[in-house]
Amino acid sequence: MYFFLRNFSFVEIWFTTVTVPKLLAGFLVGSRTISFVGCMAQCYFYFLLGATEFLLLGVMSFDRYQAVCNPLRYPALMTRKFCLRLVCGTWVAAFFTILGPLIMVTGLPYCNSNVINHFFCDRTPLVNLACTNTEWVENINLLLAGVLILGSLVLTVISYCLITVAVLRIPSAQGRLKAFSTCASHMTVVTIVYGSHIFMHVRTTHTYTERTDKVVALMTSVVAPSLNPFIYTLRNEKVKEALRDAARKRGLFGTKEFQEKRTGFHRIIVG
Repeated sequence: MYFFLRNFSFVEIWFTTVTVPKLLAGFLVGSRTISFVGCMAQCYFYFLLGATEFLLLGVMSFDRYQAVCNPLRYPALMTRKFCLRLVCGTWVAAFFTILGPLIMVTGLPYCNSNVINHFFCDRTPLVNLACTNTEWVENINLLLAGVLILGSLVLTVISYCLITVAVLRIPSAQGRLKAFSTCASHMTVVTIVYGSHIFMHVRTTHTYTERTDKVVALMTSVVAPSLNPFIYTLRNEKVKEALRDAARKRGLFGTKEFQEKRTGFHRIIVG
């Protein structure tokens, strides 16, 4: 689990780095221009890292399925070598999935305008600037986005359906709660990421609205990556235990003197 979380954090850091520094430069310095090559590079890495994120979330759901449904066989099934292959597979699959549509978008003739009504070089605003029929490009992008996003979502849904069936067979309520708690953080992130990206990318330009698209893009590139560390840490018992141990070592709470003061203060209030 922590191996995949480290890779997921790595992807999230670079996903935010693709758009946020340029956005902040526009606010602080006032520079809102970007070269054509820089614009295409930003578009490519944004979708490359986004696609890798989707595939990695699907792999993480498969990992949770193995941990809950095959706990005794988990170390033998999810070896470090196999996990490394899964992570490398997500990068390779995302690279070849995104490369083709970017080449098509780069080859379009842009003569209408050089102003993008967005805070980064998103696919739909770029295609709208082309002075030719772009319906075939939109259809290919829609097809690939649907296969990538919905395909990984189907894997996630199937994994959690099997997890739910396995957990409901656990006789004790404490055991069921413990099993579900290992998946709660991942399910929260899946809901936020898939919900916003499906609304943003799995649609045609006929349903595109610039204001709504910018709000959703801001959530996917800034808000969601900022919330993920808190979601994964605050719902992780091992992280909470490590924080409590660190606080005890620094004498913040848990010491004998603190407990005596706390008890005495409690007695004063009650009395």
